[in-house]
Amino acid sequence: MKIGLASYEFKNGDVTFNLRQMEQAMAEAQGRVDLLCFGEAFLQGFDGLIWQYDYDKNVAITPDSPVMEQLKAMTVRYGVDLLFGYLERDGERIFSSCAVLEHGVLIHNYRRISPGWKEFDLTDDHYCEGETTAPFLYRGRTLQVALCGDLWAHPERFTTDGLLIWPVYLNFSLEDWRSSEQEYAQHARLVAHETLMVNPLSRDPRSHGGAFHFRDGEIVGKLPYDQEGILIAEV
Repeated sequence: MKIGLASYEFKNGDVTFNLRQMEQAMAEAQGRVDLLCFGEAFLQGFDGLIWQYDYDKNVAITPDSPVMEQLKAMTVRYGVDLLFGYLERDGERIFSSCAVLEHGVLIHNYRRISPGWKEFDLTDDHYCEGETTAPFLYRGRTLQVALCGDLWAHPERFTTDGLLIWPVYLNFSLEDWRSSEQEYAQHARLVAHETLMVNPLSRDPRSHGGAFHFRDGEIVGKLPYDQEGILIAEV
C-alpha cells in the first residue's frame, strides 16, 4: 500500500481555497498513492474558529454536509482516498475530527480526545472531545489515527500493531523543529512500529509544514520545510 502525506498550505477560514489545495494534491497524487493524508483541521484551518459559538457553528460541518459530499466525489473522480482533519459539528457540539473517505464512502470518523485544540478560557461545553480511539481497517490493513496532542496526552490509548497516522498542526520555528524531529520519532515508537506524521503549511500564524515517516524510532523519510509536497510511504 502507498500512502501520501500532503504538506500543503491552508488558509484559516477559507474552505474554498483549502478544497482547491486538496484537489490539487489529489491530482498530483493520482495513480501514485492509495490514500492521501492532510494535517489537523486542514479543511477549515486550525485557527478557523473564533470561539464564539454562533459563528463557529457555521464554520464546522457535519459528516453529511455538501462539502463532505464534494470530497467524497473527488475520491471517486481521482481514484485517491482521503484522510484529513476538519472541524466537525454534531448537533450543538463541535469537535476537532479526522475523516477517512474510501471511494466515496466515509469509513472512519475520529474525534480528538485531548483538549489542546481549543482556547480554554473562551470555550464552553459546545466545544468537545471524543471518547473512543478504536482502530479501523483500510484495504485489509489495521490503521489507527491520533490528532496532534493526543499522542502526548494519552499514548497508552493509541498502542497498535498496525500503522499509526498522526495528522498534526505545529507552528514550531525551524530551529525548534530541527531539535524536535527525533523526539517525535522516539515518542511515536512508544505507540507503533510505523507512524506517518503530516503537518500543514500556513502563513498566519506561520507553520513550516513538513511530513515524516517514522519506523522504530527512526526517521526513514521526510519532506523539506517551507515547501508544498507529498511524501509517499510504502507500508
